[in-house]
Amino acid sequence: MTSRILPILVFALVMATIPFVPGVPPFWIVLLDNIGLAALVAMGLVLLTGVGGLTSFGQAAFCGFGAYTTAYLTTAYGMSPWLTLPMSLIVSGLAAVLLGIITMRLSGHYLPLGTIAWGISLFYLFSKLEFLGRNDGISGIPPLSIGNWKMLDPGSIYFPIWIAVIICALLSMNLLDSRTGRAIRALRRGHIAAEAFGVQTARAKLLVFIYAAVLAGLSGWLYAHFQRAANPTPFGPHLGIEYLFIAVVGGAGYVWGGVLGAAVVVILKEVLQSYLPLIFGGGGGQLETIVFGILLVTLLQLAPTGMWPWLTAWLPSGDSRKRPAPADALPARNDHRPDTGVLLQVDKARKQFGGVVAVNDVSFNVQAREIVALIGPNGAGKSTTFNLITGVLAATAGKVAVLGKSVSGAPPQEIVKLGIARTFQHVKLVPDMTVLENVALGAHLRGRSGAIASMLRLDRADEAKLLAEAAKQIERVGLGDQMNQLAGSLSLGQQRIVEIARALCVDPMLLLLDEPAAGLRHMEKQQLASLLRQLRDGGMSVLLVEHDMGFVMNLANRIVVLDFGTKIAEGTPADIKTNPDVIKAYLGAVA
Repeated sequence: MTSRILPILVFALVMATIPFVPGVPPFWIVLLDNIGLAALVAMGLVLLTGVGGLTSFGQAAFCGFGAYTTAYLTTAYGMSPWLTLPMSLIVSGLAAVLLGIITMRLSGHYLPLGTIAWGISLFYLFSKLEFLGRNDGISGIPPLSIGNWKMLDPGSIYFPIWIAVIICALLSMNLLDSRTGRAIRALRRGHIAAEAFGVQTARAKLLVFIYAAVLAGLSGWLYAHFQRAANPTPFGPHLGIEYLFIAVVGGAGYVWGGVLGAAVVVILKEVLQSYLPLIFGGGGGQLETIVFGILLVTLLQLAPTGMWPWLTAWLPSGDSRKRPAPADALPARNDHRPDTGVLLQVDKARKQFGGVVAVNDVSFNVQAREIVALIGPNGAGKSTTFNLITGVLAATAGKVAVLGKSVSGAPPQEIVKLGIARTFQHVKLVPDMTVLENVALGAHLRGRSGAIASMLRLDRADEAKLLAEAAKQIERVGLGDQMNQLAGSLSLGQQRIVEIARALCVDPMLLLLDEPAAGLRHMEKQQLASLLRQLRDGGMSVLLVEHDMGFVMNLANRIVVLDFGTKIAEGTPADIKTNPDVIKAYLGAVA
C-alpha cells in the first residue's frame, strides 16, 4: 500500500507548492492548468484505448457535454457551479451510455471510424443549438468559489484541477488493480478468452467507455469555469485526435503516462507556437503542425510504448518474487461433483460454415472421473467441437447437454457457470499482464466486488482471496517461480501451462484442454500427465485434444476419433491402436 500511496503524496506535495514558489511566471501556472485538463481526458483514454484496446477519437465531445451542462445551468438558472458538477458528470455519462450501446458493438477499424463520426456530429450539433449560443457559445460563466474566495485567476483554479487529476489517477489505478480491471485488460486480446471465464465483455466495454467519458466531462466542467466561456471550438474532432496522441505519447497502458503525455504535448505545442514565428519571421504558423507531427513521430520512435515506461525502465524495480498474502480460501463452486453418470453429452452435433461441414453429426459423452481424448488429423473438427461445447460457436444442428441440461445456444458466460473451463489451441493470454494476473482472471466468477468498490479500494478482502487462489493453482502446475513474470516472456509450453492454471481457477467439474502438451519437453509432459491423473482422481473430468499419441494412449480412459468432421471410432486406447479406420486416417490407405 505504501508503495502506491507514497509517490502520489510526494507528487501532490510538489504540485501544491509550485504556485507559492517565488518568481514562478503566471504563464507557467496557465500551462500547468492546461496540462491538468488534458491529463484528465488522457487518463480516460489510457483505460479505454491503452488498456481496453478500444480506440476513440471522440473524447473531446464528452468534454463539451461537461462544459456546456455547467455553462447552461449556471447562466440560465443561476445554479452554483459546485451543484452543476454532478449534473455535468451525469450528462457525460448518459451520453456515453447512448453512444456506447451503439459504438461498442463495432470492432476493428469500424470502432475508431464510428467515434470519429459521432465526434464530428456532436461538434456541429453544439454549434447549431440556439440555447447553447450556436458558434458563439455561452459566456459569463461564474467562477468556482469557496465562501467569499472566488477562483478568478489561473493560480486559484489550479488547485481544483490538480486535486481532480490526483484523485482520478488514484481511482484509475485502483480500478486496474482489481477483478474488474483484469476483465477490462483482457478485452485487448479479444473477447473469446474473457467470455470463457465469465466476463460480460459488452458490459466491460461499456463500463470503461462511460468511465472515460465521465473523466472527459470532468475536464470540460473545469475548463468552463477556468475560461468562463464555452464554445464549440475546443470540442471538435481535431482535439479528439490530439487527446489520443497525448495518451499514446505518454504511454497508452499507464495511468501516469496520461499525465506525462499531456505535459509533453502541451508544452511542445506552446514552444512551437512561441518560437517558430521568431525563427521564420512570422511565417511559422503553417509549419507548426508539420514540425509538431515530426517531433511526435520522433518521440514514438525513441519510445514505441510511450515515454512513461521508457522513463520508469531506468528506475529500480521492486521485488518481483513477492507472493500474494495468505487469505481465506474461496468457497468451492463444485462441492457436489457427481461421482458417477454423464457430465457432458454431445448428441449429433453439427456445424456448417456455408457449404463446409466442419462437424458432422458427432455424438459422444464424458463420464464423471474420466479422461476422454478427442483426436484426429489436422482439420478434423476437434477445436470446432470444443467451441460448440463451450458456446463460442452455435451448433447448426444437434444438442449439447451438461448434467442432462441442454446448453445449445447458451453463451460462454453461462456455460462456465456450470463448471466447464477450457484452454485454447492458440494461446490466449494477455502478454503484458503477469502470470498471476492472467491466472486470476479464471476466478472472475468467484469474486463479487464491482467497479465502484474497486475504485474506492473496498474490494481488498475479495481480491486477496482471488489472488491467493491464483497463486495456489500456479504452484499446482509447477510455475511458482514464474508467478510475477509477464506472461508474454514465457515459452509457448509454459504459456499453455498458465492457461491450465487459469482454467483450474474456475474450480471446474469438467476441464477442456486443447493441445495442452504442445511445446512441452518430455519431462514436462510427464508432469502434466501426472497432474491430470490427480485431477481425475480428485473428482474432475478431462476432455482433451492432443496430437501426441504416446501422451494420449498412456493417459486417456477413452478416445474419440474424428476425421473430416465425422466420428470414425470410439473406445479404449487399446481398441483405437488397432482400429483400421484410425490407422487409415492417420497413415493413409496404403499403410
